[in-house]
Formats: sequence, structure tokens, C-alpha cells
Amino acid sequence: MRKETATGLPALYQLASTFSGAPAGLADADTIFALSSGHGKCGVAVVRISGPASSMALRCMAGLRRHLPSPRTALLRSITDPSSKEILDRGLVLWFPGPHSFTGEDSVEFHIHGGPAVITAVLQALGSMPGMRPAEAGEFTRRAFQAGKLGLTEVEGLGDLIHAETEAQRRQALRQMSGDLQRLYQDWSHRLKRCLAHVEAFIDFSEDELIEDGVLERVDSSVVSLQAEIERHLKDERRGERLRSGVHVVIAGATNAGKSSLLNTLCQRPAAIVSSIAGTTRDVVETVLDIGGFPVLLSDTAGLRDSTDLIEQEGVRRARERVQQADLTLVVVDSVLLPCEVQKAADILQENLTSVLPDLKQTNKDRCLLVLNKTDLLPEAHRRELERELNEVSGLPPVCLLSCQTHEGLQDFLSVFHSRLKILCGDPLSGAPTLTQARHRAHLQQCVVALAQYQKLRDTDLALAADGVRLALTSLGRITGKLGAEEILDIIFKDFCIGK
Repeated sequence: MRKETATGLPALYQLASTFSGAPAGLADADTIFALSSGHGKCGVAVVRISGPASSMALRCMAGLRRHLPSPRTALLRSITDPSSKEILDRGLVLWFPGPHSFTGEDSVEFHIHGGPAVITAVLQALGSMPGMRPAEAGEFTRRAFQAGKLGLTEVEGLGDLIHAETEAQRRQALRQMSGDLQRLYQDWSHRLKRCLAHVEAFIDFSEDELIEDGVLERVDSSVVSLQAEIERHLKDERRGERLRSGVHVVIAGATNAGKSSLLNTLCQRPAAIVSSIAGTTRDVVETVLDIGGFPVLLSDTAGLRDSTDLIEQEGVRRARERVQQADLTLVVVDSVLLPCEVQKAADILQENLTSVLPDLKQTNKDRCLLVLNKTDLLPEAHRRELERELNEVSGLPPVCLLSCQTHEGLQDFLSVFHSRLKILCGDPLSGAPTLTQARHRAHLQQCVVALAQYQKLRDTDLALAADGVRLALTSLGRITGKLGAEEILDIIFKDFCIGK
């Protein structure tokens, strides 16, 4: 007699029920159109059409009575209004017959002049045709996903590529769009499907002696290996997510150390008020920068000191809160206040670090930089000695000597700053693909928990243990957008020749 799962259904039937559903298809049969290039005046604008009426739109608006253009070949034509026959523009038309198009459907592109009046006239003419409607936000990409042209992680990579503002963001998004992350998750999914298929087959058919020995032991080994791989993937210190959204860098330190001057120097504009009066900055001042291709959200904060002023107290509280949230803290110190003796200067710098980062540990020293400002006011010999000796003192993070007034030392500081950003974000083109979305991380964490459930229940309740593998597979499927029972059933009958 077949073993049953906790729900009372044979395991294979429950499996089919869990993953049942028709293959993803297009949401409707409408033909959609939209301006695919940016809004505003430009030399050329691209209007894209996708759906079953695309060929009709091309024939009517480009005056093609008999034959459509050769696929993916530009043809210069007059673009006309199908109702009034008025010529709207003269431009290029391209025909992309499905399934060899971005969306997998018949598609057309009109490359027209980018004046607002031309664009409006062409869009209005398309909207007047039967079966045509304006596309909803992201609908072209959604149709590409539904047609199997893009996986869900590739869709997200495409979105990141469109919004990339720095070189490193572009590289990471392009790598994800090319399918590196999708292939990694699909490999894990395939291995999990095999594990689940073998467990389900053992539950349903082991008593009929149709299952070879050692099946569960191989599943155990695969589950342990997969869990270890996913946990290593999760231990990336959020490099990909940080690169995607920007590295949060906070400028902090005592009053009048030159924090606002450093902000203005880095963004090359007077973003913050600079004054000799202590406590000028009361609130957080933020700006977005591109530092060597890495995106940075730079925050200038209030000087850290005890104050009876309620507004300044709130500014100090916000400053400390931002420091706690920061990926990297630039601790700014007035170098004029440092003694000539290097060891005493190092002790004072350590006190500054402790006041800004009270929970700082040795392992977190790569999350901060010491910036000694106002070096133009130091005697040359003193400045050279500090520069030579302080980076040799153990226990201190990298020390950068800088004058925001003369910009002396700025290039050296930017070099050190860039190297820290590279450590925090990693190289998007080297090594295994990294996590880029908090959504991915949440589903992978659920996957790890589910695999641990299998290992915990494997010897006591195999049906519930199989549910752990199923949940892990479901979590991965939510990342890639692919869930299906047919592949698992194919593995069962292929590997064991059941019913041969």
C-alpha cells in the first residue's frame, strides 16, 4: 500500500497539486504600443508595438499593401494616419515577427523624429486603431517574461541597467541581465527538483521494490551540499545590494573639524553651509556622488558634542543614528589640535574614533577612515611626520591627511576612499554573481530554513521532510519566476523507469 503524506494524499498527487497551473501566457490578446525612448525633444524617438495587430499597424501606417519588410531590416517610409491619410512623419520602420522578438510576439518599431508634436500624432493614430491600446508600465518586459524570453532575475537586471548611474552599477546590471544569476539559481533548482523527485519516489514506490538502494543517502548529501552553497552565497556582506542602491557614507566628528568643507570638496559645490561658528550644521545634509564608478550617498552630520541647545541635541542624535546605519564613516579630525609626538597624536585619534564609533571593533576598522583636515595650517615637518608615522600605528584605520582649503592630499584621499568602496561593493565582473535584491535574500534565507527542516525530520517523518525540500524549491522558484511539477515528474519516471 502506498504511503501517504500528512495531508492524506499520495505524495505524487500532492506534488502535482502544489505546482499545478497552466504555463504562463500572455495576459490578454491586446496589441500594445508606447514610446520606448525617453520623453522630451530629441533627434530620434522610438515607438514600439507588440501583439497580434502589429503587422496591421505596420501596413496601415507605413503604406505597405503587399509584403512586409524583411525581418529586422530598417525601411524608410512615410508614416501616415490610417484614418485621415495625413502624413505624420517620415522615418524608419522595423518588423520583428514572433517568436524572434523581445516580447516573443509580432512587434514593430517606428523610428521617428523626436519632436513632441510628431510623437503625440503617431501615438494618437495608433490609439485610434481597433485592438490597440497604450502599454502599461513595464508591460513589454512582462510579456517577454511570460513568453520565456527573460527570467525574473534577468528582468530585474534589465531594470537595474536602465536605472544604472555609475560604471560599476552598469557592469553588475549587465552581468545579471546576461543571466549569470539566473543560471546559478536554476542549477540549484534543478538539483532540488532531483532531490524532491527521489524522495517522493521513495515515499510512493519503495515498498514495491522499484527504488534502488542508497537513494535517500544521495539526497542527504545533495541537500547538505546545497545548503552550504546557499549559505556561502548569503554571506556576501550585501555587496551587490550595496552597489545597486548606493554605499551609505557618513561624515562625522567633532564640531569645526571641517566636515561640511569635506562634503563641499567632494561634491564640488557649496552643498552645506561652512562657518567658523561651532555647531553650524544641525541637520543631515545629503548628496549623491559617483566615486570612481561606485554610487555613494554622502551625508554630512552635526558635530558631536554635549550641548544644552535642544535643536543641536536633536542634530547630534540624528548624526549618531546615521553613523550606526552607515556602510562607511569618514571620521574628520582637526589636525591642528594634534600634538607633535606621534604616539600622543595616535591616542587622540583613537579617542576621536571611540567618540564617533563607540562600538567599533578591530574587525570593523575597514568600515571607517580617519581624515585629518586643515593640514595646510601645519608646519611642513609636522605634516610629513604625521603622514609617515600614523599609518604605521597599529589599531588605527587608514589615516588620510587633507586640506579642504588647498585640496592638498585630495587625490591620495580619493584613492584610499575608492579602494574602500571597492572592498564594500566588490568587483561586479569577477567571481560568482552576487545578490542584488533584498527579495532574493529573503527567499534564499527561507530556502536554507526549509533545507534544515529536511535534515531535522528526515529520520522521523519523511513526508514532512519532503515538504522541506518542496518549500526550498518553491522559495527558489519565487526568485526565478519558474515553478512546475512536470519536470519533477519527468525525473521520477526517467530515473527509475517506473511503469516501464
